Amino acid sequence: MATLNTIVTIMAALVTLSSAKELPVNMKLKAEMYENGVVHEHIMATKHRIWSEMADQGVFDSTQYHTFSEESDYIACEDGVAALVPNDPVNTFRCQDLDLFDFKTHAQLGSESGAGAGSWGWTSPEGREFVAIAQEDGAAFAEVNSRGKLVYLGRLPQYGKAPKSMWREIKGYGSYILIGSEALRHGIQIFDMSKLLDINPTNPVIFDSVDDLTGFWVEGLPMGRSHNVVTNEEMKYGVATGFQPRDGPLSAGLVFFDLTDPSNPKTLGGTGVDGYVHDAQCIVYRGPDKKYNGKDICYGYDEDSLTIFDVSDKKNVQVISNTSYEGFVYTHQGWVLDPQWQQYLITDDEYDEFNKTGLAADGYPISYIWDISSLESPKQTGHYKGLRRGIDHNQYVKDSFAYQSNYGLGLSILDLRSVPSDPTGKGIKEVAYFDTHPEDDHLPGGGNVTFTGSWSHYPFFSSGFIVINTLDRGAFVVKRSRRD
Repeated sequence: MATLNTIVTIMAALVTLSSAKELPVNMKLKAEMYENGVVHEHIMATKHRIWSEMADQGVFDSTQYHTFSEESDYIACEDGVAALVPNDPVNTFRCQDLDLFDFKTHAQLGSESGAGAGSWGWTSPEGREFVAIAQEDGAAFAEVNSRGKLVYLGRLPQYGKAPKSMWREIKGYGSYILIGSEALRHGIQIFDMSKLLDINPTNPVIFDSVDDLTGFWVEGLPMGRSHNVVTNEEMKYGVATGFQPRDGPLSAGLVFFDLTDPSNPKTLGGTGVDGYVHDAQCIVYRGPDKKYNGKDICYGYDEDSLTIFDVSDKKNVQVISNTSYEGFVYTHQGWVLDPQWQQYLITDDEYDEFNKTGLAADGYPISYIWDISSLESPKQTGHYKGLRRGIDHNQYVKDSFAYQSNYGLGLSILDLRSVPSDPTGKGIKEVAYFDTHPEDDHLPGGGNVTFTGSWSHYPFFSSGFIVINTLDRGAFVVKRSRRD
């Protein structure tokens, strides 16, 4: 912990010296603690320790979790709870305005490990909704039917002889999903979800992790591993972020590959100018900064900063701005409020709650609000503090509502519609939540500041069904009880 205590000391000095909420990047700190991976390695080691303890305690044993019968309809969120099993605290979930339609364990979804990670969905031309659920040993496929039930259809194991890894992330590109992993030699699997259309659920298909792929890309990944995978469907490319080693080609930053022909992805170029990039959102810029109108822009979440890249030329990527903020420990992920008018962006810091730093020192998750009217000079205008203690993780924005997977807190939905008129965040309200981890409900603040519970979710189905993928249990399907 000495290294992180050093970070906290330096950050405290920075906050004293600056009254601004956004800060210039401390290049000395970046070189000493971030570029060489000290902070990231510490966080990963902490997670491994926690997950090992969970395994020893039997948390990943799916037999202890009650699931839906096929005949069950749904369980309404009433009086603040959705009880899968009445009077059973392990199977009763705190909630607000989110009803529970289904729950299946990772074992029911074909995993031998019982541990989950990322997720993404696809809607067929006929309107059928499918989801890919990442797990430690591959990815499960299911259809979300009209009743909100997960119909298991099969799975895609981890690539070839790649080892297992808890880190497995998924994004979509048309009918395809792209799966990346921290596992060595895993590369990026490109799988066509339309293969699921004719599967009989009474006979789920275990696809071959190599032969059943539409495409596979690894040439830009020196060790075959990546922390995340991103797609820009409009510009027809994918991006690997956080690939190792840090001292290798492109310094673990952004590396791009062409998806014009998903069966034959080609490396386009990349950049390591800002070092390791943990996650990113890459979209064509449409917003108030006329200088960059129509440019291909990536918003990078770079451990110690929000970094905005002009990636229009993949072989000559330019950093537009590189901005840090008070109380940072690990800049993790973010999303623009409106991809059609990119004026505001919301981000999270994955380790400020755990490390008791800055605004999150009390363990309540912080969502940071950025005004990106000027891509060259983004401003951190305010924040929103969560209502229960926990750690924030992956979030996505749909129709001005942020859908957040906040580990032990489960899924939180924030109304961001006030932000354009009040970018301080004071008008943001939590309008719904579903707590997937009831084991910590009794703790002060209503949650456990640790790495368990909801890793990811997919909120973009037109039906309104939301699939939540958890580390420790399996996958939940929920839906708003009412809309404001």
